[in-house]
Amino acid sequence: MNLPLHARKSSAGRAEACGPETPASGREFSILYAEGAPAVADAVRETLEAWGWRVEVCARGDEALSRLRDGARFDLLILDFALPGLDGVEVARLARRLPLWARTPIIMFTACEVEREARLAGVDEYLRKPRGVYSLASTAARLLARRAARE
Repeated sequence: MNLPLHARKSSAGRAEACGPETPASGREFSILYAEGAPAVADAVRETLEAWGWRVEVCARGDEALSRLRDGARFDLLILDFALPGLDGVEVARLARRLPLWARTPIIMFTACEVEREARLAGVDEYLRKPRGVYSLASTAARLLARRAARE
């Protein structure tokens, strides 16, 4: 899977991957990405890291929920629906019941047709694979900027 990267010209004339400007807060954003397909997880992680974000990948839904319950700090959650252990809609629903995660932005990024269920579970944005990959980073940037403005 080839993911889009924003590019700029370096002083040597080469294209370089780049992300959005550093937020005014100056702090690094952290993303929890729950994805069961290792190749997709690696490609998305690399793309998001190119934007300057720290990304932790969980291959199972129950593992992602465990990380949230353990009090790990994440500024954004990106969830696939088709996860072993616990599906992404259920992870979102249970996360919204935890005070620390009640307002954290959540993106459902999946090939499954579960938008209605995802929205009812509290997902902020819903992107379909594979075409949603082209707007994943910009959607994440928008949600992270909105979160930073609230802080």
